[in-house]
Amino acid sequence: MRTILISPGRLPPLSPSLSTPSRMPRRWLSLPCMLLVATLLTLPVLAVLASWAQWDAQTAQILRELGQTVLPGYIATTLGLAAMVGVGVVLIGTGAAACVTLFDFRGRRTLEWALLLPLAMPAYVVAYAYTDFLQFGGPAQTWLRESFGLRGRVLPEVRSLGGAAIVFTFALYPYVYLLARTALAERAAHLMEAARLLGAPLARRIRQVALPMARPAIAAGTALALMETLADFGVSSYFGIQTFTAGIYKAWLAMDNRIAAAQLATMLLVFVVVLLALEQRAQARMRFASTRGRAGSHDGRPLALRGWRQLLAQALCVFPVLMGFVLPVAFMLRPLAADWSVLPWDRFVQWATNSIWLGALTSAIAVALALFLAFCVRHTPRTLQRAAVQLVGLGYAVPGAVIVVGLLLPVGWLQQTMPQLGAAYWVTATALGIVWAYLVRFCAVALQSMQSGYARIPQSFDDSARTMGTGSFGLMARVHWPLLHRSAAAAALLVFVDVMKELPATMVLRPFNTDTLAVVAYQLARDERLGEAALPSLALVVVGLLPVVLLSRTLRSRPA
Repeated sequence: MRTILISPGRLPPLSPSLSTPSRMPRRWLSLPCMLLVATLLTLPVLAVLASWAQWDAQTAQILRELGQTVLPGYIATTLGLAAMVGVGVVLIGTGAAACVTLFDFRGRRTLEWALLLPLAMPAYVVAYAYTDFLQFGGPAQTWLRESFGLRGRVLPEVRSLGGAAIVFTFALYPYVYLLARTALAERAAHLMEAARLLGAPLARRIRQVALPMARPAIAAGTALALMETLADFGVSSYFGIQTFTAGIYKAWLAMDNRIAAAQLATMLLVFVVVLLALEQRAQARMRFASTRGRAGSHDGRPLALRGWRQLLAQALCVFPVLMGFVLPVAFMLRPLAADWSVLPWDRFVQWATNSIWLGALTSAIAVALALFLAFCVRHTPRTLQRAAVQLVGLGYAVPGAVIVVGLLLPVGWLQQTMPQLGAAYWVTATALGIVWAYLVRFCAVALQSMQSGYARIPQSFDDSARTMGTGSFGLMARVHWPLLHRSAAAAALLVFVDVMKELPATMVLRPFNTDTLAVVAYQLARDERLGEAALPSLALVVVGLLPVVLLSRTLRSRPA
């Protein structure tokens, strides 16, 4: 073996492929593409805000009449519904999280994941199920009248503001439960044990140790639940509740004034921005040092319950699962079994096919865009790139009604100025408009998953690949993608399920003869054909179980 000695002063120059990375993503290409994607995905919100520049006498008259007649009702109903749902999800979500985290009782392991099952139930499906069972001619009131000789209405009206609040509470409490459970499991258990050793009673430990630690998580979960409440159209429309979402559709479709609808959408957007700021502030406060001890340590173990205390904890955890998942599914199965022979199976296949291909197309595009944005931010972490990604990430908080108005406004302007382009046709008569609306709302879901996946890839992997001459495309294909395929699959699944359940944007922007499961379920329920609506509704529930199963497996893999 020969040893070659090289003088330090006469080192040969490194080849371009082994020198300082020279194949970084070209800023002149990546930055314009990022800005283009961000612009397309934020255009609806920008169009809604720009509607205030379009002011004429007719719009002013309509808004004045709305302000004197229905607008105060919209505000009062929306605030009242949000207040009732907020209190409900906090009580149920926090109580269930405290029970499964701080205490040990029979069935706790099963209830930990069972409490997530209502996430699979769209709120409007829960509304259809309870309406069918509890309405005047439903099985519950009929049985009560026949059994006890009662006359008239026996139970309160389901289609009311209180009924909507109950539906939203049992459909959305898992947001609070999931975040509060994580906060309590990771941060409060050992502090509870320390407080016990100092002689603090159980009630004081919960009140002064556990709940303050979980308060930011509870606030973040409540804000998410309230954003879903404000974005809903199915429950409020089906129950006849005059919320902002229903008012936007009335101004657009009944009054035929898109500017008034856009300005109502701006008012709804103000509520959403306030909730989003609350959620982000709460998320920023959820930064505590983890106090998880060694495996097998006695410190921080849940307190074992016996007797009536165990029964009480079991009841507190079983009740929301029954109300939010088990009973609605049972109520939907009853009319489905009764009308099994007359169900439109041939049309159901078509509805399911339309939903599946729209969901698959949107999820594929959303994952591709999210991968591109996350890759660009990783390698060119400039302020402008980060701002573009943050703008895209805000889309999930925008209600579907606002997205619909924001998309149709620029299309109308473009159609008026350049009718030869046929913009209205491409957006309303093809899949372009509905997929665009889906991407505006749900690309943020894929982006969050891809950024989480990139956070687990060390930067040293990129440096090593680039010193070996790997370019940007090779880096993504040969280094990043093998490590990101699980995150991409999870992102595609979440986007697919969200698209399947989306109702307001689908109702307005779907192509001709392209009814989806969500739209058909709403139309059949509105026509009081709840037996036929049960089939597409239960199909949506089955699809919604997929991310719940994935989430429950993730939680079980983390020791409590």
